[in-house]
Amino acid sequence: MKVSDIYRNGKRSLSFEIFPPKKDEELKNIDETLDVLCELKPDFISVTFGAGGSCNCNKTIELARKIKDNYHVEPVVHLTGLHYDRGQIDEFAKALKDDGIENILALRGDIREDIPKKDDFAYASDMVSYLKKNHDFCLLGACYPETHPESSDMVDEIRHLKTKVDAGTEVLLSQLFFDNSLFYGFKEKCRIADINIPVIPGIMPVVKAGQIKRMVSMCNASFPERFRKIVDRYEDNKEALFDAGMSYAISQIIDLLVSDTDGIHLYTMNNPKIAKKVCEGIKNIV
Repeated sequence: MKVSDIYRNGKRSLSFEIFPPKKDEELKNIDETLDVLCELKPDFISVTFGAGGSCNCNKTIELARKIKDNYHVEPVVHLTGLHYDRGQIDEFAKALKDDGIENILALRGDIREDIPKKDDFAYASDMVSYLKKNHDFCLLGACYPETHPESSDMVDEIRHLKTKVDAGTEVLLSQLFFDNSLFYGFKEKCRIADINIPVIPGIMPVVKAGQIKRMVSMCNASFPERFRKIVDRYEDNKEALFDAGMSYAISQIIDLLVSDTDGIHLYTMNNPKIAKKVCEGIKNIV
């Protein structure tokens, strides 16, 4: 099933993001996480992608295959273009097609000194355009309610996003944020720019003090005063910070749902306890 079909009749989605374990032996333990996540009946699960690996040994594809075949949940495979050429992307696309996987989150990928860049896909829109012309996938894209760290301003951000959508992106998943008003403002800017595809807010429940500080730094996300007070008060109390962080995330999600967003995409950090607690907190919210 293509993810874009979910939204044709106004249905809202629930989805999770997970990442493949780095060590082969840990891949077996991912079943425990998937057991919990798939019991929550998500519409899809996205699987992150590590640049630099070959198609034959790619853990992302292996994990996506497991999600589809063993759990009968639709996987969305992250695919980065910056470190691959057209031939390599074709190889990945063929492997996904052979496994019946129909959905790709097309990303540029992070600039890394240890992996040389290729020239074919300087931007995510380049890979979206190529995949759209040469393969049959539903193409998802990333968006940034507070601008990508490399964007000069929001005008530049929306201009690049419009290019990506016009190239063939069908659904947008947002970077994490902690202030819903910024997401609503971003959605309005998308509407003005005639970006009319589903924009799914990405939420990461932050339950560790070090985690929030890393996320704010890496993702260019604002740190609202209300959330700052929670972290400052409970950063030395793991149990209290977990409860407070979950409560903050659930309140964010409820506000988004009652404001008629297209769905919720939850960054689980491979922690099924987080996903389960969120779903319990919103089970009666429609």
